[in-house]
Amino acid sequence: MTEKEEKTYSISELAKEFDITTRSIRFYEDQGLITPLRSGQTRIYSKRDRVRLKLILRGKRLGFSLAETGQLFELYDADKSSVTQLNTMLKLIELKKAELHQQMDDIKVVLMELVTVEKRCRDTLADAKQHKTA
Repeated sequence: MTEKEEKTYSISELAKEFDITTRSIRFYEDQGLITPLRSGQTRIYSKRDRVRLKLILRGKRLGFSLAETGQLFELYDADKSSVTQLNTMLKLIELKKAELHQQMDDIKVVLMELVTVEKRCRDTLADAKQHKTA
């Protein structure tokens, strides 16, 4: 296939494929993360746009902000060897891992507190029932 014959996608095709709304896709476009061609009012998405959309959604699942994803796209566009992009990605991964570990620690603390409060509630309820029947 030549570049002119490259597969293109409509906004509704991409929305259906990735199970997102067309509004989300237009938002990513407004953020400069994807840049479809236009034929009148119709957006025409390229293979590159489709790949970027896939990466945006994957990044979101991993906890990356749209700004961080955009930064990676910019680095890739500027440095096709991708060394800078990979080094930046590794730094972002380290930060995300640290954030997730902190969240896990926070969740463990909250769970322990909830168990303690639950036990107190159950004990108080048991005491109230016992005094009521006595």
